[in-house]
Amino acid sequence: MIVTKIEELDKKRVRVYIDDEFAFVIYKGELRLYGLKEMKEVDGKAYGDLMSEVLPKRAKLRCMNLLKSKSYTERQLRDKLRQGEYTQELIEIALEYVKSYGYVDDERYCEDFIEYQMEKKSRKRMEQDLLNKGIDKNVIFEVFERMKEGGNEPDEFSMAAKFLQKKKYDVNTATIEEKRRLAAFLYRKGFGADTIRRVLLLDITPI
Repeated sequence: MIVTKIEELDKKRVRVYIDDEFAFVIYKGELRLYGLKEMKEVDGKAYGDLMSEVLPKRAKLRCMNLLKSKSYTERQLRDKLRQGEYTQELIEIALEYVKSYGYVDDERYCEDFIEYQMEKKSRKRMEQDLLNKGIDKNVIFEVFERMKEGGNEPDEFSMAAKFLQKKKYDVNTATIEEKRRLAAFLYRKGFGADTIRRVLLLDITPI
């Protein structure tokens, strides 16, 4: 194995290419520590230490530091590690580590997200948000089904009614144009046609 290129990434780190392929990112001080120089053969022990100990530990710590500030989905963590230019192998090692301790759990993330957002967003909007965060659609469906079975599913009708209340909607005085505009507003919020039709036909002031 020959170090074919060492490329500066920032003030502290460099990209190392071995046999013309990207290998890893390390700190500049580690170049001397592990004897890495362009067009020089890589020491087997140094390479082994980097790939089996130093870099996996660094990727795990990166995940742990990210998780200190907020929850992440598995895909969000993958994206963060890719941004840090960790290799796919190191990403898998780091994710398996945090998942094994339950620090990353997409199902739990989904449950917590819905519990927090269910009084603010429609089911459709929450589903789209969760998909955008990388949650599998089957996981999302299963979580909503469990909530439904437990009698804790989002009340779409009441939520839509609250949105209309904020818009000062009055079924007795609203014009056709106003109803169309509010229907479009609710649709953009992710409410279904049936819910929109029902809520626009009722006097919502007592809700």
